Amino acid sequence: MRLSNLADYAVVAMCAASRHCGGAKTSAGELAAETGLPVPTVQKLVSKLSAAGLLRSSRGAGGGLQLARPAAAITVADIVEAVEGPIALTACIEGTDCSVEHECLVKPHWPVVNEALRGALAAIPLTQLAREREIA
Repeated sequence: MRLSNLADYAVVAMCAASRHCGGAKTSAGELAAETGLPVPTVQKLVSKLSAAGLLRSSRGAGGGLQLARPAAAITVADIVEAVEGPIALTACIEGTDCSVEHECLVKPHWPVVNEALRGALAAIPLTQLAREREIA
């Protein structure tokens, strides 16, 4: 199991954006420069993260990007869901046709597994990821 590159990049971009907390605004270009991600990728992420209510953008003089809520109130689950949609390990939970659905004894249990995974990601706030790692 692995995050998509876009979800991974979204976490990286949000960590960079969180370092501009306290009223300071940034831009997609600045986030791209800080993270090493391509500008078009960051622009796409900004659009998805803004639509999900995680980033706020303002135009004009003094405009730019900033977190829409405190970094401590944004979790890895929020970021992944903004890019990927609901966290689910199997497609059958979303109502997608499955060739063995009529015989499947596991389907009723997938919601528990999915909620455990989402809970683990929801327990990691952006502030934890954005901290500089201490080198021993």
